[in-house]
Amino acid sequence: MDEIKAGYRSLIKKWHPDKRNAPNKECTEMTDRIINAYRTIFDYCESYKYSFSEKEVKNYLSDEEWWFERFGDDPLWGKKAGEK
Repeated sequence: MDEIKAGYRSLIKKWHPDKRNAPNKECTEMTDRIINAYRTIFDYCESYKYSFSEKEVKNYLSDEEWWFERFGDDPLWGKKAGEK
């Protein structure tokens, strides 16, 4: 959700007619499209029966993702340790 909000804010800053020196039809249309897309995605995520929290997502990591999450590029246990 934080990533969605950050993307929304970034796009609004870029396209909002008040942020541009010359408001025009293109800016207004893009702003409307961005707002509608954000609302659609946000509503979907809010009403979806599964959680998108970081904790919940980590429950579904593959074995490789789980290992990298814990050990990363550690010289002894990391991914590159087994490669020779």
